[in-house]
Amino acid sequence: MIWLEQKTAPQIAQEIAQRVQKRRKERHFTQSELALRAGVSFASYKRFEQKHEIAFDSLIKIAIALDMEKDFDSLFATPQFSSIEELIASEKN
Repeated sequence: MIWLEQKTAPQIAQEIAQRVQKRRKERHFTQSELALRAGVSFASYKRFEQKHEIAFDSLIKIAIALDMEKDFDSLFATPQFSSIEELIASEKN
């Protein structure tokens, strides 16, 4: 079920691509420099910035090249509870 305020997958992908592009520019890397540092093809990186499409392992390589790999540590790390009952039930397990 999708809530009205919930972002769509394409919106999230676009936001991530924009953040990576911003970080790339802050580090004064060209697209080709970052692709080379990350070990991904220039075409793949360019497609990521333009169409927001990339393989997950390539995204991890880009994060490593930008010293941002620790950002993945929080991905799905903390369970989300919709009620106090769910929280209590999880503590019993």
